[in-house]
Amino acid sequence: MPFALLLLGLAVFAQGTSEFMLSGLVPDIARDLEVSVPAAGALSSAFAAGMVVGAPLVAGLARRWPRRGALLAFLVVFLAVHVVGALTGSFAVLLATRVVGAFANAGFLAVALVAAVDMVPADAKGRATSTLLGGVTLACVAGVPAGAVLGEVWGWRAAFWAVALVSLPALAAVARSVPGGAAEGAPPALRGELRSLRSPRLLVTLLLGALVNGATFCTFTFLAPLVTEVTGLGSSWVPGVLALFGAGAFAGVAAAGRFADRRPVPVLIGGGLALGAGWCALALGAAHPVPALALVFAQGALSFGVGSTLIARALYAAQGAPTLAGGFATAAFNVGAAVGPWAGGAVIGAGLGYRAPLWVSAALVSLAFAVAAGAAGAVRRREAAVGQSRYGTETRVP
Repeated sequence: MPFALLLLGLAVFAQGTSEFMLSGLVPDIARDLEVSVPAAGALSSAFAAGMVVGAPLVAGLARRWPRRGALLAFLVVFLAVHVVGALTGSFAVLLATRVVGAFANAGFLAVALVAAVDMVPADAKGRATSTLLGGVTLACVAGVPAGAVLGEVWGWRAAFWAVALVSLPALAAVARSVPGGAAEGAPPALRGELRSLRSPRLLVTLLLGALVNGATFCTFTFLAPLVTEVTGLGSSWVPGVLALFGAGAFAGVAAAGRFADRRPVPVLIGGGLALGAGWCALALGAAHPVPALALVFAQGALSFGVGSTLIARALYAAQGAPTLAGGFATAAFNVGAAVGPWAGGAVIGAGLGYRAPLWVSAALVSLAFAVAAGAAGAVRRREAAVGQSRYGTETRVP
């Protein structure tokens, strides 16, 4: 993999830390800003919603921008809003900084995904995607638990300051190592790219990604209260449990990167079935520390392994939209990241307890399988109809 691609992963690490770290800070933020736990969890949904809107919008605006300049601008904005977030005493202002930070993150990731696949051969999109998303999983392994430790020792604001500081070397790395120009040649016409994005295969892949990612974030956002209130572990365990999930995520992305280009179907079917079963098993066994911790690792691996494979398949399916593919893939997956915490907060707010998000996660994965089965059935029916039409035409030819 090109060295510049690894440096893009460093920036993604800082941004992934910001996106995921709230899972260990939700209770602290709720107490400090005097809001409910579900309301504090909505900060994750706000970030994801900002990425949903921002990714395709900014990807469209940045189509002709020099890539290095665009990436640096997004990083500067991202750093600035974390400074504001660390200083504010208003929940409304904090919510606003999450949305603006999400726009910057979305723009960076949309441009970085396109830049990453341009750095590698045409048949290595899965490896490039997994390398870039390695920054996200490292955020889960190191950044998010470190943020939880900072929150435990010095309060949640320290975690925001830490993200701002980590963004500084990412700025220097991108400035020095990422090529400064746009993609070779003029980008294709915007109308043609948008037309390519209406491909049924692409739309189904993006929907599956949104459902799987929704399942992941539905539980991950409320993992801290699950560990303390259901599993019965002390708050000091939270960083370690988050690191365990992140270690699983790193393992899952690394494994998926080896097979996403060559054998995606077994990864998606086998991994998806195990993922749905795992959410059910964790819901049933959450009160028992040993199996619960083992399942946290397994679910991290399966969630990110299946999710990164779906991103790679989306990029393959969107070859007619080379400058917008990253933005729309980012947006679709963050639809799930927005809906998941909202759904988890809703069932907790309804008094169903901290296990309830796990059952919602299982339901979302089941829905993904139903969508995939329906799409496969539609393809078979269409192929059968085409075959019958051709056969009928051939019988009428003298």
